[in-house]
Amino acid sequence: MVELIAKKRDGKELTKPELKHIVDGFVAGKIPDYQMSAFLMALYFNGMKPKETATFTELMMRSGDVIDLSSIKGIKVDKHSTGGVGDKTTLILAPLVAAAGVPVAKMTGRGLGHTGGTIDKLEAIKGMSVEMSKKKFIARLKKIGIAVCGQNEKLVPADKQIYALRDVTGTVKENSLIASSIMSKKLACGADAIVIDIKVGDGAFMKNLKEATQLGREMQAIGKQMGRKVIGVCTSMDQPLGRSVGNAIEVKEAIETLKGNGPADLTALCYQLGAQMLLLSYKTKTIDKAKAILKDLIDSGKAFEKFKQLVKEQGGDVNFVENPDKLPISKHSVDVLSPKSGYVTDLKAFGVGLTSVKLGAGRETKASVIDPGAGIYLHKKIGEQVKKGEPLATMYTQNKKAIKKAKELLLNAYTIKSTKPRKKKLILKIID
Repeated sequence: MVELIAKKRDGKELTKPELKHIVDGFVAGKIPDYQMSAFLMALYFNGMKPKETATFTELMMRSGDVIDLSSIKGIKVDKHSTGGVGDKTTLILAPLVAAAGVPVAKMTGRGLGHTGGTIDKLEAIKGMSVEMSKKKFIARLKKIGIAVCGQNEKLVPADKQIYALRDVTGTVKENSLIASSIMSKKLACGADAIVIDIKVGDGAFMKNLKEATQLGREMQAIGKQMGRKVIGVCTSMDQPLGRSVGNAIEVKEAIETLKGNGPADLTALCYQLGAQMLLLSYKTKTIDKAKAILKDLIDSGKAFEKFKQLVKEQGGDVNFVENPDKLPISKHSVDVLSPKSGYVTDLKAFGVGLTSVKLGAGRETKASVIDPGAGIYLHKKIGEQVKKGEPLATMYTQNKKAIKKAKELLLNAYTIKSTKPRKKKLILKIID
């Protein structure tokens, strides 16, 4: 292991047997944390070649169970987001694309830090569970064309252990490691084609389009070597997506979007990502036709019916979906008023995300307990006019003591000026 650390430190390419020794040895407990940390830091500074990254990804994927979906007809698709504030697209996209007859095999995660997690949102629905065996995952996919599971100890344990080290050694932000972490989980779930929503901007991991494009290309290279098709969609995360940030409050907004009443930005993004998923599945040949199919599924109510099917199949109480007012809401609600009149010219997603964590909707540590009813509703977003004393947002929390600090954080996220700003692009680039 010392020789392999030195080899990577000197910027040399590692062979498959050498990478296998590292991954297998670490998972088995034969390689200690301090040596793996040294290797990760060497890798952080020198990166990996495309072939190395693909090999590393495959080895992590095969460190645990790999779900074989070959018994299910058609091209199985998945979608991944690199993390954002107010990003509830999975709740909409998964049933929407499944309603089009395309099997959606989805592994998802919990929130940590300023970004939310799909599992936390789904668990705001009474009884809803993402824990399931490999056999159950396949059975549900066959039965209703959709299954959403969480990462368990048997799926990609190497990534789980390596990420825990990266998180505490300052080695998270390296494209080869990010790409291999994402793709190992996607590939382990058996998807044939994957759409990656790469967030760019204030509330995202990738701060500029150049970084996001590089990451997208890395994941495409992995997909190509592993015989999978990957499309990257770079999207703006300078402000939160939609108007709701939290868990139950985001489920409500997802339901409204599935009924055709969602915010314009969230709806547009779901149509774009969903259309790419339909193209990858060969359901249609053009973006415009794909979007028309998706719109018809929402207008006809079929997409919402598929969401109810998913909730019921995974133990959730459908009454909470049919009557969203039954979803939990925290007892303290506070309007955050505008200090002056003008136009919202900036709404920092990172600041809004931190506010939601302070209110109890997110985790400051892995041990933090989520309040499903906590969150924020944004009355005003970039480009919208506001009068002094008018609500910019409404906050919900169980923790009365958190209100003062949360209000301060949220006000700091807003910038209000007298001149209306130019409209910002939502879809920045398609990496095809």
